[in-house]
Amino acid sequence: MVRLGVAEDQPLAVQQWQGLIAINYPARKFGLNRHVNISEAKKLCPTLIMQHVATWKFGEEKWGYHDDAFAHIATHKVSLDPYRLESRRILACIKEALPANLQKVEKASIDEIFADLSAQVHSIMLERYPELKGPAPYDDPSEKLPLPPTTALDWQADALVDLDVDETEDDDPDWDDVAILISSEIVRDVRAAVRSKLKYTCSAGVASNKMLAKLGSAHKKPNQQTIIRNRAVQQFLSDFKFTKIRGLGGKLGEQITSAFNTDTVKDLLPVSLEQLKQKLGDDTGTWVHEIIRGQDSSEVNSRTQIKSMLSAKSFRPSINTPEQAHRWLRIFAADIYSRLVEEGVLENKRRPKTMNLHHRSGGQTKSKSAPIPLGKKIDEAALFELAKTLLGQIILEGRVWPCANLSLAVAGFEDGVSGNMGIGAFLVKGEQAKSLSGGSRESSLPESGQERAEKRRRVEGQSGIQKFFVKTDSTEEHDDDFGFQSLPGMDGVLAEEANALSNDGEKVAATMPRQNEAVRPFEESFPVATGTSALHQQHITDFICPRCSQALESSDALQSHEDWHFAKDLQDEDHAHGAQSRMASMTSSKKPTGATGKKKTSRGKPEKGQSKLAFG
Repeated sequence: MVRLGVAEDQPLAVQQWQGLIAINYPARKFGLNRHVNISEAKKLCPTLIMQHVATWKFGEEKWGYHDDAFAHIATHKVSLDPYRLESRRILACIKEALPANLQKVEKASIDEIFADLSAQVHSIMLERYPELKGPAPYDDPSEKLPLPPTTALDWQADALVDLDVDETEDDDPDWDDVAILISSEIVRDVRAAVRSKLKYTCSAGVASNKMLAKLGSAHKKPNQQTIIRNRAVQQFLSDFKFTKIRGLGGKLGEQITSAFNTDTVKDLLPVSLEQLKQKLGDDTGTWVHEIIRGQDSSEVNSRTQIKSMLSAKSFRPSINTPEQAHRWLRIFAADIYSRLVEEGVLENKRRPKTMNLHHRSGGQTKSKSAPIPLGKKIDEAALFELAKTLLGQIILEGRVWPCANLSLAVAGFEDGVSGNMGIGAFLVKGEQAKSLSGGSRESSLPESGQERAEKRRRVEGQSGIQKFFVKTDSTEEHDDDFGFQSLPGMDGVLAEEANALSNDGEKVAATMPRQNEAVRPFEESFPVATGTSALHQQHITDFICPRCSQALESSDALQSHEDWHFAKDLQDEDHAHGAQSRMASMTSSKKPTGATGKKKTSRGKPEKGQSKLAFG
């Protein structure tokens, strides 16, 4: 709507092939939804504008808008670049509207962000209520603050969730209410900035944590913000299906529904903690018990850099020759390279470490991966040649035609690399090894003491070749712009991405920690369940060892596995020649980053930083 400059009351839908993947709010009034095909849509709404998504056209090197794309599914591939570009502009606008030194913003998807406003709210509260700057009454930090010097709060046009049954609006507001009110003012200003500068509307949820804020952001749409005060949490959640709560969909939600014969929060609340633990395990049961009561301790993670890039195409009809596949790989390479340029690959700011090719023929899926050579410039031609090599490896295995789907991905992004260790670092010891490994460490991100301790624990008790037997259980993250589930007729486009095409541009979920004593930090900590592996999505593809064809879970696991092959070769050579000293030298030197030097992320364990926020 913004790009075409259509009126805000003009019905408009985004078309992909013969289906609709997003419908604006004026069009929804005519009963249109994603299950309606284009001919039915025109009958229901004769004034409907149907704009096809941008596509990469077979043989062309740039994406564009093609009026006839819907009739050429065999020679066009969907491009989401326009939405990614706008998503970055919206994110930049949001950050500009918040104080640089106090903001904490997390990109949750292509059209959604979380903002932790704790520090900003804290600073505003101290300005408005100077009495909060003083020491605790009687020098007792546990002493509660006096009630705020106000009896009414102005929520303006916000959608205010009703209070819990044992609360009334006649009660004087507490400091929680004041903190949430200030948050709502900040979010209102952010939404106004996006509207003014970029012409996009935003929906928002303002609450004490991420889970509630996300539910609130979708509660009243379009272009509204929902406020969930701490005294209104149970009223808000009681009518929800718990499968709508982040983390309680999928298999875990099905397991709970089956175990307790209900899918609503209201009916699950009477279930005791012990019953939940018995059915779901201690950790998961505890987490579910807390989350349905509105208690979520996951932090806003301000790191927004992507972890991988994927370009894919489902072929209808299937393709049958290497030449056809090569033409599509050239488009994939161009697609990925254009995004790598935005990530700063030309300036050596960030670059991927591995490439993976995924191939599907009939019911059989194959994948091959390879490292992207260090020290060489990454460009479109280099990506294309590496992709062709991987395809050649798959073709040699036979049974590859007809091909129904191809996808090309790059992953393992790291900041500009320099000073990588050579093979000599494996074969030296003492000060020389320290100097070599030290040079490599300088090129990587600094480690915390906790990370170093964790690595020491992982290799403790291992010696010699056994150090290389590291079971990697890493949950590889992927760019929010790419998903694993697709809508009918979509080339790997997430439902979230389809939602992003509507005129409700960017949902803002702003979180505020619950804090009755407004200027005092949280002291309790709630660990999210370690047994919730069902919450994690599967990897896009496997990583295959070129020597033994073993499937690995991630690029880090593949690198570790290849290090094992290298060490094993050295050991075999030592046994053959009786040169045991060299093996001893290798096991005593530091291992290069990529062997066991990567921090593991166990499936089902808390996200990084999932502990109680310290207020301010």
